[in-house]
Order: sequence, then structure tokens, then C-alpha cells
Amino acid sequence: MRFLLIFSTLFGFWFLLSGETNLILIFFGLVSSLLVTYLTGDFILSGNSNLKTGFFMLIKFIKYLRYLLYQIIIANIDVMYRVLHPKMPIDPVVIKFKTNIKKDFCLVVYGNSITLTPGTVTIDITREREYIVHSLSKKYADALLSREMENKIKEIEDV
Repeated sequence: MRFLLIFSTLFGFWFLLSGETNLILIFFGLVSSLLVTYLTGDFILSGNSNLKTGFFMLIKFIKYLRYLLYQIIIANIDVMYRVLHPKMPIDPVVIKFKTNIKKDFCLVVYGNSITLTPGTVTIDITREREYIVHSLSKKYADALLSREMENKIKEIEDV
């Protein structure tokens, strides 16, 4: 049942993004969704979690995407300002911090969210749940250290 839930979610997302109705493309969408489900199904929805938990995690993840999109837009505007400003107020910094996130899926979502947000790049995630991040300015580093984004991801994890 878990396999079917992950597969249908992935294929539905693929179909939503592609909007293709050509049979050959739908076939390849089905095959790729099956392959991804087979290879990463345990990572997306671990064996010790039930379908109800997975469903609520998915709902919270979708809510989180709204927050992430807003953060990406705000950061884009700020990076654009810094790049177009005559004095280019850029003061790069590399920070290292630990997180309380436990689930591997949420650790990866957090690392990818940091990298997707302009002005920050996740350099490494260690086995000790420590992130090393390059930031375009101290402002972005302080925003990460405030733990706002981490707390939003913890809401996904705490189902």
C-alpha cells in the first residue's frame, strides 16, 4: 500500500507538471515514477511509519512549500539589490551549525531549501546532523541561525 501511495503521488505530480496526454510520454512518466518509487520509496516513507503518518507529512510538506516559495522570492529580490547596487554590499561567510532534525528526508529537504534560497548554498551535511553553509552575507547566515526555516521543517517531521 505504501508503494502505491508513493507511486501515485509521484506520477500525479509528474502529470501535473508536464500536462502531457501523449501516450508515449505518459508511458515514460509511469515508468520513471515506478523506478523512482522503487529506488527511493523507503527514503520517502520509511518502513516503520504508517500511511496515515506519511499522508500527514505530505500535507505538511505541501504547506511548507508555500513558505519556501515566499522565502525564495524575498531572497531573490535582496540578491538582485546586492548585485545591482554600485558598491555591491556582499560580505560572504561560511557558517557551521547543528540541527535537531531527526528524519533523513527532512534533513535533505532542509539542505535543499537552503541551497534553493538565493544567497545561500549548503556545502555539506555531516553524519552528526551538522550543516556547513556558504552565505552571500551575514544577514542570510543570521536568518539561518534564527532557526525559522528549521522549525518549519520540524513541523513536517513532528507528525
